Amino acid sequence: MSLASDMSYSVPASSPSAAVDRDAIAEIFAQIACEAGVAVMSVYASGCAVRVKPDQSLVCDADEYAEAIILKRLGELLPQFPVLAEEAAAAGKRTVDGDAFILVDPVDGTREFLERNGEFTINIALVVDGAPVAGVVYAPALGRMWVAGRAAASCLVEPGAPPPPPQERRSIHVRRAPGQGLTALASRSHSDPRTEAFLAALPLRERRNVGSSLKFCRLAEGDADVYPRFSQTMEWDTAAGDAVLRAAGGVVIGEDDRPLRYGKAGLQFRNGPFVAWGDPNAVRA
Repeated sequence: MSLASDMSYSVPASSPSAAVDRDAIAEIFAQIACEAGVAVMSVYASGCAVRVKPDQSLVCDADEYAEAIILKRLGELLPQFPVLAEEAAAAGKRTVDGDAFILVDPVDGTREFLERNGEFTINIALVVDGAPVAGVVYAPALGRMWVAGRAAASCLVEPGAPPPPPQERRSIHVRRAPGQGLTALASRSHSDPRTEAFLAALPLRERRNVGSSLKFCRLAEGDADVYPRFSQTMEWDTAAGDAVLRAAGGVVIGEDDRPLRYGKAGLQFRNGPFVAWGDPNAVRA
């Protein structure tokens, strides 16, 4: 039985730019991510062939299988929102209309997936007026999910199982930056000299390398303080994690010293450099 058949949430088919029920949409994303997690973990268990896309990023069967499931379910349950997904974009679709749309990264952290370290995620986010207002980050190999609507929460859920109801999840919030030194998170697979220079200038107590959108979630949980990223990312890489962090009280600052914006069609939905902070009062230029 598909998870979609058991949905208890609905969203009015009104104008996408109208007020949306962020919590209801986040619940739909959570259900869909769990279903996609079944396909991802099936490939994870059996292995897959790897291909290199024109932008030199990697893709495997898990990306394509999960994206097909997610797009089908979104078309059934949230047809009023246009969707931009990573593999569809790689095939030439890089346009979404209107001021509200959904971003999908079916497997964020393909290198982590291929290295079998479990640090990969399924990311789905709703963007309204340039900001991610609802999102889900699901790490199926870890059985962990982070859900963001008006607030942020985490829970344990296995692929294919229904997420626990909201009242059974753990509410999460960022922490105040500790005076004895910051804990920084860095990409496990995408370091660069500018990131290293930024980190070297901070009063660090600890540095950890973490894969995929899990870095945003660690900040949102109050487990770390800062995550700089100066190498290339796309909007679908960051939107869901950004939604979780913002809902938990954190902020992602772009190179214009403002919260990171989404819907940059003129830039083909590429992000510029950014720094994610748990404590907004700790933001530094």
